[in-house]
Amino acid sequence: MKLDMASVALVLASTAGRTGAFTRAPALRRAVVATASQRLHFSTDAESDSTLRRRRGNPSNASLKERCASIPGYLDGTFTALRSTAHDTETETASPSSAETDDIRSLFPNAGKNVLDLPPRMRFAPSPTGSLHVGGARTALYNWLVAKKGQLDFGEGSEGGFVLRVEDTDLARSTKESENSVLADLSWLGLTWDEGPDMPLAKYGPYRQSERSALYSKIAQTLVDEGKAYPCFCTPEELEAMKAKMEAEGVPPRYDGTWRDADPALVAQKIAAGDPHTVRFKVPPGARVVIDDAVRGTVSWDAEATVGDFILLRSSGVPVYNFCVAVDDAAMGITTVIRAEEHLTNTLRQGLILDALGAPRPQYAHCSLILGEDKQKLSKRHGATSCNQFRLDGFLPDAMINYLALLGWNDGTSNEIFAREELIEAFDIDRIVKSPSVFDMDKLRWVNAQHLKKMEVEEMLGLVEEQLQFLDVIDADGDGEKRREFVFASAALAKQMMETLRDAATNARAVLGYNLPATFDALAEGSEAKEMVKQGNFYGIAAKLLELHAAGTFPTPDANDPIAAFVDGSHKAIVEDTHVGGGAASYPQEYKAAMKAIAKEMQVKGKNLFHPVRLALTGEMSGQDVTKQLSLLAMATGEDSVVNAASVGVVPFEARLERLRSFCESIPEEFRASKASDDAGKSKKDSSKEASKPAEGAASTSSAAAASAPAVADPLDAYEGPPITALDIRVGKINRVWTHEEADKLYCEEIDVGEDAPRQIASGLRPYLSEADLDGRTVLVLCNLKARKLAGFPSHGMVLCASNEDRTEVKLVSVPVDAKIGERVTVPGFDFEGEEGQPFAENKIGKKKVFEKIAPFLKTSEYGVPEFCGRPLLTSAGVCTSPINKGSVS
Repeated sequence: MKLDMASVALVLASTAGRTGAFTRAPALRRAVVATASQRLHFSTDAESDSTLRRRRGNPSNASLKERCASIPGYLDGTFTALRSTAHDTETETASPSSAETDDIRSLFPNAGKNVLDLPPRMRFAPSPTGSLHVGGARTALYNWLVAKKGQLDFGEGSEGGFVLRVEDTDLARSTKESENSVLADLSWLGLTWDEGPDMPLAKYGPYRQSERSALYSKIAQTLVDEGKAYPCFCTPEELEAMKAKMEAEGVPPRYDGTWRDADPALVAQKIAAGDPHTVRFKVPPGARVVIDDAVRGTVSWDAEATVGDFILLRSSGVPVYNFCVAVDDAAMGITTVIRAEEHLTNTLRQGLILDALGAPRPQYAHCSLILGEDKQKLSKRHGATSCNQFRLDGFLPDAMINYLALLGWNDGTSNEIFAREELIEAFDIDRIVKSPSVFDMDKLRWVNAQHLKKMEVEEMLGLVEEQLQFLDVIDADGDGEKRREFVFASAALAKQMMETLRDAATNARAVLGYNLPATFDALAEGSEAKEMVKQGNFYGIAAKLLELHAAGTFPTPDANDPIAAFVDGSHKAIVEDTHVGGGAASYPQEYKAAMKAIAKEMQVKGKNLFHPVRLALTGEMSGQDVTKQLSLLAMATGEDSVVNAASVGVVPFEARLERLRSFCESIPEEFRASKASDDAGKSKKDSSKEASKPAEGAASTSSAAAASAPAVADPLDAYEGPPITALDIRVGKINRVWTHEEADKLYCEEIDVGEDAPRQIASGLRPYLSEADLDGRTVLVLCNLKARKLAGFPSHGMVLCASNEDRTEVKLVSVPVDAKIGERVTVPGFDFEGEEGQPFAENKIGKKKVFEKIAPFLKTSEYGVPEFCGRPLLTSAGVCTSPINKGSVS
């Protein structure tokens, strides 16, 4: 069925002269379609196909402009035929030929094909009405991963690829600034597109919907010609009355089909009169739309009962969203659509349109929403959600796509850290999960930290410099060499503790400040610093430092070699806080010699020396190596420094010592003498008395030899991490164990740890132990870890195991037979009963990375005993053991 050609011309001309990107005159519509067919290769002849199937790199802007300049009607980045100009009002008596209508389906490259057999052509279609947020970024990523994997499987010359399409039909809200922002965010994430708005000459372009109006109008007219759509002249008032009547009758409101089968003569008459009208899709009687969604399974709708005859073109001539999407997916050969579940209902209208056009539907995969930790849809109230904010906050692009991939997908193993290439290889739509994902900022920071650990300092210098500039730490226009040295030192200093790149900048600000108050009374009561000063060591050591400085003998960083402390002999960055660079005559070695001399002179060692020195020189009780901190300070206060001292709050070394002098003068007399020295003297005196009494059955020579034996260094003296009491390690019993259905390396365990209900814990022990090894075993469980999902399984805690150095052998820690289920494991020499011995809260354990800091000091002895700093892990029934000697516990 076809309308009279004059009516066709009237339908197309009825919107001519209106404002907006979609109100085009018939002549110009045909002109741009002809141009598209000839210049943009909508045709399907063999020669153009073979030419365009070759994989091409992105053309430069210059080459694009040169090539576009030869196309009639192209000016300054767009086709004049697509602009609203005075020419829009020109009339054209010629009507579209029947050949044009018959050939409309030649624009659909997948017509007559099974889309699942084709190289994946994926698309991401953002609306440029704001920033790219987490949900959109995940959608883009999933589509990009499928496209990239398809290019590996089908080869570079295939038609597959990642298409970026800008859906700017919302003319009131769409802006060029938002479009540029979204494109910039995608580029930052590394989600490069094979076809997009910056490639107007690509085969299926243009890629902005505002530049495709002629195509939409032509296809809408084709549907009208075929009796699959029709003009509707209902006024807004009539539609509102229709809706009110249906609601009053308890019927779901939808269009009642007033103009569905109207008299063609009346339609032509009203069109000729210029009456405003929409174009509605004619839903076939009894139509049902059924899809096999890759995530949600079979989904179906009763189309007639659900939507009624819906609008394709508004009375302004602007096409509606679902019509544009369906046409573009068909015309661009999209094979699979991955998008959020909120678009699931759109699939009904899009499916009907595609069926009417004779174009195959793409495969659909509707991903569940991303929720905040309060289980509500993720939004601005949950904090940063835009990709640009994550960039500003110091997250790595690779870490972002790693974490985004895990928000609704896993590879079936316990692995959570993926390089980009590994994600491409592992990703599969079939493993997208149906349940919603919760955005966990702590987990994102952890993932980011793992990626940072894999980077060399030299790789991150540009990113760290960006963060230092964001926080106004350095001047971008300062001396280039000095800026590079300061950035290098800041990155190396923070490398081990960094969770984000911003940590390097915030750490530099903290190091350059000095928080020691001017008086003793100003120290917080009960603080670690005040309690340490009360022990008496601080006053004498601080006085010695002031004395050495006044005499000019206290070592200071060498202005000619400011990064000596940060590099090894081959000039590579040192990131371990326990290692310091510099040759024999360097500042770090001079400082080390000075500390040894002070220790010998004042008879102090370990934390009784290091803690007072650190507080005196840095104003903090803990932190990175003192020589590295003072070296960074020297860079910040030296000649032609690039540091914005006023903004950062830099306290130079001389000013620090003046404040230190004032602080020492305020320390009460009772805290100026070392209590440790007094106790040591008393102990020595008591020991002398005991030594004078010969032991029963022992020779006096043996006593003398024992007295002269050198003391063994206590590992605890050099330990500066969190207290072992921070961990809540309990005895637990595995009541049940089973294999994880989707993760090849995970066991799921139900463990009694003395609470009202057993805990569920996932552990990556399948490669090392059988279910029989675990079932019924008594184990050690770290209980104050925050609950989180591992491959979709809710896990709350961690089973502690012993392993050898290369982790090729992993065994359970053995608990004494009579140990009580739920009892807390202790370590000799630490008070686990008092208020200070209570375990840290779960949030603090995660955010402060407490276990990660303690773990390097959890070892097994040469006899297989699990120890912390040489002290065994104890239960009420005795010492824990393991079959692995000189290993680690984690």
